[in-house]
Amino acid sequence: MLTGEWGIDRIGLPAAADDRLGVEWELGVAAAGLDVAARSLSLADGRSLAYDGLIVATGASPRRLPGTDGLSGVHTLRTVDDVLAIRRELDAGARRVVVVGAGFIGAEVAASCRTLGLDVTIVEPLPQPLARVLGDRVGSVIASLHRTNGVDVRLGIGVDAVEGEGSVERVVLTDGSSVDADLVVVGIGVVPNTSWLEGSGLTVDNGVLCDETTLAAPGVVAAGDVARWPNRLFDEVMRVEHWENALDMAAHAARRLLAEGRGEDPSGYVYSPVPWFWSDQYDRKLQLAGRPRPTDDLVVVAGGLDEERFCACYGRDGRATAVIAVNMAGRVVRYRRALADGLSWEQVLADAAGT
Repeated sequence: MLTGEWGIDRIGLPAAADDRLGVEWELGVAAAGLDVAARSLSLADGRSLAYDGLIVATGASPRRLPGTDGLSGVHTLRTVDDVLAIRRELDAGARRVVVVGAGFIGAEVAASCRTLGLDVTIVEPLPQPLARVLGDRVGSVIASLHRTNGVDVRLGIGVDAVEGEGSVERVVLTDGSSVDADLVVVGIGVVPNTSWLEGSGLTVDNGVLCDETTLAAPGVVAAGDVARWPNRLFDEVMRVEHWENALDMAAHAARRLLAEGRGEDPSGYVYSPVPWFWSDQYDRKLQLAGRPRPTDDLVVVAGGLDEERFCACYGRDGRATAVIAVNMAGRVVRYRRALADGLSWEQVLADAAGT
């Protein structure tokens, strides 16, 4: 969408009004409050809805840079409206793009804008892109990829201010330097949309806290970016912000809600997936499965980190925790299955040695 290759028709969701589903839609009306004990949902227009079962899937909202409200040319990227607004800026002649944050959103925006031949600067306070997720070694690979493609990558530096008269003109950095900009895209993370649940009776802690089956309270499940649950496969209470998890968790939560209504044994509804996602940047398809930490051991099992194609595994405490690959989709599929089966670090080392 950013490069203009696709139109809105390529990413639109199916029509909401599908009579076969028997769904009554309340579009354009926000949820304003919830009373779990009374099983009642309050709407922003003053009405309330009683329910037997409820799925909380309110997602998350992007963090914004302080002091940029009312300044045109500063955007986040979360919705269709966001991408269309950025496209309008590009079509109107924006040539100098500053991307704040070198996470997956920021990196993909930078790659798209460079593909269009624009001047792009990435500003990231961490020592390497994605260092909190992938660690410095793989993060440096991402930085090198963008520099090779002409991006000015500035690491270990934050944003002090975004300045301009009505519209953005420059970004002032914490090292005292500044970067001229016609367009700023901010990708510095998201916040779960849970403020409407204050006093609801649900446990809210960096999302809606669920049990390992996605149940948050009797008659209530949660799914997607807003949900946080203990994933027994990784022995971690996690909240996953990836597209694939939103799809899989939604289907699981719906089944769990129906099972609760039927009084079925919840032990058969444990949700313990291997999180998975992908990111397309230039001619590279980066795929990650699992739950790595930057302090995990890392071993390359195919190719090399300085090559166009490679596959590497993360591990700790004698067990593999994740696989990352560039342009090696088949490897990711195989290792994702192995991670679900409890892949040992010994086996990863054997793979790396070719035995």
